[in-house]
Amino acid sequence: MPRAYAGIVVDAKSGKVLYESDADEYRYPASVTKVMTLYVLFQEINAGNIKLSDKMKVSKHAASAVPTKLGLKAGSTISVENAIKSLVTLSANDMARVIAEYISGTESSFAKRMTSTAKALGMNHTTYANASGLPDSRQITTVRDQAILASAIYQHFPKSYAYFQTKSFSYGKRTYGNHNNLLGKNGVDGIKTGYINASGYNLMTASRTGGKHIVVIAFGFNKAGTRDAKVRELVQKYM
Repeated sequence: MPRAYAGIVVDAKSGKVLYESDADEYRYPASVTKVMTLYVLFQEINAGNIKLSDKMKVSKHAASAVPTKLGLKAGSTISVENAIKSLVTLSANDMARVIAEYISGTESSFAKRMTSTAKALGMNHTTYANASGLPDSRQITTVRDQAILASAIYQHFPKSYAYFQTKSFSYGKRTYGNHNNLLGKNGVDGIKTGYINASGYNLMTASRTGGKHIVVIAFGFNKAGTRDAKVRELVQKYM
């Protein structure tokens, strides 16, 4: 799997593709994976199965996740709402596992649900193997599939979508800023950054101004700054 650029810009209202480059080539999603983790969680919240105030337990498996993480000890608990905020700001890998285990019992069962949810949305070239985006060669996607998800999570969960606009999150004695440097500029209202060595720097973002709504996916950069510059250019051009 190459660590190479792939990008797409889609009109979220009509589904029309405005720009694409290697949009159907396989890539590793890295932490952009967490958008699907949250999509499944939002399904459970909407169905009334889970409340934002519910306390979720941290298992040994969750606590052992490698950074970036919130760092809670095994046996401790966290509310669903705080876990959501830790995912969208700090991209906490341990909290992605906590959510997965809370919903499906094990992370591997949750990954199966993520994959079947992806297929139901028409993301036919996507397979999930974990909830965080930590390296796993089975976890593959395309930027076209991720554009489907970026549009769907806004359309299906407009209220919950507001979490992606969280600029900072305080927990314990620490405050975490959002990794998305474009947030709040040019109508950009989310969504998720990602990085693992195999994929390079990735970004899923959306921009809404004056009745227009586009989603921009750009994967495979060697530097976060280059990625941000490219996405900024695409947003300005197609907005």
